[in-house]
Amino acid sequence: MKQLLEFLGFVAVVQGVAGLVHEFTDWHWGLVQRIGFLDGYEIYASVALLVLGGALCAAAQSRWPGCG
Repeated sequence: MKQLLEFLGFVAVVQGVAGLVHEFTDWHWGLVQRIGFLDGYEIYASVALLVLGGALCAAAQSRWPGCG
């Protein structure tokens, strides 16, 4: 379970960074800009992915039951 949370956290952080890079440099990669209902909210979604990724990685490192 710990490895799954770490992997998902890493993917969320990478996609969050990719979304921010796309918004500020028009370098086309990542998934955030490809999701139609997020038009106009890409920066907020990217920041939310960064926060979610950090939370998943923190949860993977904690010792609460169910987290490996």
